[in-house]
Amino acid sequence: MGVFKELEGKSSGDGVPLAAALADLPWNADGLLPAIAQQFGSGEVLMLAWMNRDALDETLRTGRVCYWSRSRQALWRKGESSGQVQLLHEMRFDCDGDTILLQVDQTGPACHTGRRDCFYNRVDGDRLVVDKDVLIDPSELYGK
Repeated sequence: MGVFKELEGKSSGDGVPLAAALADLPWNADGLLPAIAQQFGSGEVLMLAWMNRDALDETLRTGRVCYWSRSRQALWRKGESSGQVQLLHEMRFDCDGDTILLQVDQTGPACHTGRRDCFYNRVDGDRLVVDKDVLIDPSELYGK
C-alpha cells in the first residue's frame, strides 16, 4: 500500500514520516508535480508552476519557494530576478500526492505581467476578458 493510500484511512492528527511520503510522490514522466501557490490567510490563488524533487527539497530547507522552470530547464527561485519572493508558510499535498499546494506570503505581484496573480483572464460569454490591472510595470520587475 502506498503512503497516500494509507493516509486515506487515518484520522486528523495521525501521520507518516515525511521522508516516506516524499519518496512515494508520483512524479510525472518529466520528474515534475504541479504546485499551486495560494496566499496564506486570504486563500487567493496566485499561480501554478512545477516542482521537481530538488525544488521541493530546497523549498522545505530554505522556506523560500523554488520551482522548476520548464522553459529554462533550471531551478527557478521565485523572485530571484524580480524581488517578488514567495515565503513558504505551509506545504500540503492532495489526497493522492500528485499536486502540491503551497501556502505562501507573496511579496508584490506573483505574475510576470505585474499583476497580483496569474489568473487575470476571465471567460465572459464568447470572449476572454482581462479583469485585473497591472500593479507594477513588468520592466520594473525584470529590468526589460
